[in-house]
Amino acid sequence: MPSTNFLANQVALVTGASRGLGKAIALALAKEGASIAAVARSEEALKETLEAIRAAGGTAEPFALDVADGAAADATIEKITARFEHIDILVNNAGVTRDGLLMRMTSEAWDTVLDTNLKGAFNLTKPVGRLMVKQRAGRIINISSVIGLMGNAGQANYAASKAGLIGFTKSVAREFASRGITCNVVCPGFIETDMTKDLNEDLRKKLLDRIPLQRLGQPEDIAGVVAFLCSPAANYITGQILTVDGGMVM
Repeated sequence: MPSTNFLANQVALVTGASRGLGKAIALALAKEGASIAAVARSEEALKETLEAIRAAGGTAEPFALDVADGAAADATIEKITARFEHIDILVNNAGVTRDGLLMRMTSEAWDTVLDTNLKGAFNLTKPVGRLMVKQRAGRIINISSVIGLMGNAGQANYAASKAGLIGFTKSVAREFASRGITCNVVCPGFIETDMTKDLNEDLRKKLLDRIPLQRLGQPEDIAGVVAFLCSPAANYITGQILTVDGGMVM
């Protein structure tokens, strides 16, 4: 389907934009006309994303940030607004894993995942939310996971962070609704990314047996849903969980 440029003149901030879901989301929003503030831990990591957006005629600028650092997040938002003047869309996608059984999990592994996956969303949403409140408009999309809905052995920290994002989303949606700001959460299932490409055949078969559509998702499956949530068609959708998992947790 050709682009309709429904995001022309809008600015989208996408965290974790260097690869996987974040890269696909940044590309999808740029295709619809948004200027992209691409965020990752280093500007160098964003090189491929920026090249792809610019090659397609889009606008994108890199910003290095560890989203777990609240003071750095505030400073980065100032840099982004100095460059673009406004932020209309925030996609909290940055995330990490530190898997391990609970009885062996270190406090460091717990804190690293919660600080990035959950506190990171807080660190970005608070300053961007202030801007959106003044604008009386904005779209916030948080990227959770089906693991936040059903849990997973060896991922207590990851599941807790992703479940927390769901509650966070619903609270933000209620707080910001009167100012014309929507906030929704997308829960991807198992997607073909760097994290899943090394699965052996036995594990892949077991995984596919749990998915009614009998395939892993593609990053573009998630990016398309995020683009929809930023579109005029989603004006009346807020506080919702959109599960994109091939039917895995229906």
